[in-house]
Amino acid sequence: MSQDLNPMPTEANIAYGDKIILFDGVCNLCNNAINFIITHDKHKTFKFAPLQSTIGKQLIKERGIDTTQVDSIILVDVGSAYYLKSDAALEIAKDLDGAYSYLSYLKVFPFGLRNKVYDYIAKNRYKWYGKKDSCMMPTPELKSRFLDF
Repeated sequence: MSQDLNPMPTEANIAYGDKIILFDGVCNLCNNAINFIITHDKHKTFKFAPLQSTIGKQLIKERGIDTTQVDSIILVDVGSAYYLKSDAALEIAKDLDGAYSYLSYLKVFPFGLRNKVYDYIAKNRYKWYGKKDSCMMPTPELKSRFLDF
């Protein structure tokens, strides 16, 4: 479910219309998902920040997002909306190159059903995929797409 009236962040390196993916920086599944997105985001649509980072915490706080309910991937479309859980994943897919954009058509499935599947995976992600001791560090060529590093 998207939320409207997204406040503008106070960080200078964020602009109206930026699409920022907030992710669990210590989660192996989330880090692999970010690497997948980077590979299939040929137009460099997305910027990234760990949920645990200063900018991640700021964006979450400004939007009043309860991180006890959402702790994996959040998509912030600055100045427009933000998306949580399965909506975030499907909104991200919409901007990926090639056939991956068609994954966004999974929105035809009921929101509640999609989020049950999402929540099940999110709940078990550390058990299934493991966890890092710290957030991933972007390569020098990707550093400009990561906020707060």
